[in-house]
Amino acid sequence: EIGTLKGFDQTINLILDESHERVFSSSQGVEQVVLGLYIVRGDNVAVIGEIDEETDSALDLGNIRAEPLNSVVH
Repeated sequence: EIGTLKGFDQTINLILDESHERVFSSSQGVEQVVLGLYIVRGDNVAVIGEIDEETDSALDLGNIRAEPLNSVVH
């Protein structure tokens, strides 16, 4: 998810506002799914980083293609 970090706690539970998910496809551009206010459990967090808004807004998401990830098997 991509959003504005509004809060976190000692177990890295996150509160993201104005969040969205970018869904990549091998046949069409990137779809952005609006999530709004979103709470992420800390044990699901792998990476937290800051996005350069100028670089991000310059991306042409309509022309980016990517192969989908395989399902996770437990």
